[in-house]
Amino acid sequence: MSTTFLPCGVYHQTYAQDHAWWQTNLIKSKMITLILLLYIVVPLVADVYWISVFNQIGYTIMGALGVQLLIGFCGQLTLGHAAFIAVGAYTSTLMILEFPWPQFLLDFGLAYPISIFVAAVVAGIWSILFGLPSARVKGFYMILTSMAAQFITVDFVITQYISQIGGRGQAFSLPAGTIKIGPWIIDSDVKVYYMITTFCVLCLAAVANLVRSRVGRAWIAIRDNDISAEVMGINVVKYKLMAFFVAGFIGGIAGACWISNLAAISPEHFPWFWSLWLVGVILIGGLGSIHGTVFGALFMVVVMELLQMAVMPLSDAYPKLLMDFLFIKESAFGLAICVFLIFEPNGIAYRWWQIKNYFNLWPFSY
Repeated sequence: MSTTFLPCGVYHQTYAQDHAWWQTNLIKSKMITLILLLYIVVPLVADVYWISVFNQIGYTIMGALGVQLLIGFCGQLTLGHAAFIAVGAYTSTLMILEFPWPQFLLDFGLAYPISIFVAAVVAGIWSILFGLPSARVKGFYMILTSMAAQFITVDFVITQYISQIGGRGQAFSLPAGTIKIGPWIIDSDVKVYYMITTFCVLCLAAVANLVRSRVGRAWIAIRDNDISAEVMGINVVKYKLMAFFVAGFIGGIAGACWISNLAAISPEHFPWFWSLWLVGVILIGGLGSIHGTVFGALFMVVVMELLQMAVMPLSDAYPKLLMDFLFIKESAFGLAICVFLIFEPNGIAYRWWQIKNYFNLWPFSY
């Protein structure tokens, strides 16, 4: 049964009505307003700095979405998701720079879109390889396995081998005009914003649909109690590996999109702290909630930017503050997680749900 509050005397009569995206005119108007805000108002009002901040938010949402799927919906602990984002980024970059594309694909601007899809598939398959131990281990041992994925992928395979392709050393630089979709050349922050926003919306819609399907219900059953799920006839190993593939697939898209915002790509862009950061995003936003992924990314990115804006004026009087900002940022990250775990363990999404219910049910208290 839908949890949407309908006008008095209005009832759903079919399954399609009960599970429709926009069940009331109010919800439809809110979503249309949000789309107009994202695609028209923000690019017109925001300056270059805030456009780059929104790009960071979109990238964080896509990166954290895979972590949310694994931890929040399937119950598979992971601390190495940055590895799969790195696989997607490097796969897309190498395909653009090294693959012998037919000239007509280059002329039609299809090289980059194809590289995004291939990067997502490769990242998903790579994620499955490190998801195989989930058939035998869980909990603390699953965390160690995912950390091994981070160190093996980024610190060993990419740093020692992939980065040496073409004799470039460590960094791959994408020439101007290389990133394009059809005739649309992505050569500015605003164009990157439109692309990342579009992919972010598509990924959120895909995951939202997936978690309410038969596969999503199987993931939630495994999260709640994998033994009971297996007794009910769910192939636990199969669905766990499917979760790893989808999470890696989304991570590959995130990495392939992010290279359009970088002058050069190197292993330093995908440290282990980034994997930890993504886990913090879903903890603060709310586990098992699509809204939580968005709210957590907004909170973490905006708060860190505001913290930097607060530190900058003080750097003239205390120059060491600017030098130590990385440590201040990490301390603020740890403090934010502690505060939310103590005072709001269900995350921002739960508070958002309470606020919506208050307005929907007012003046009643329940």
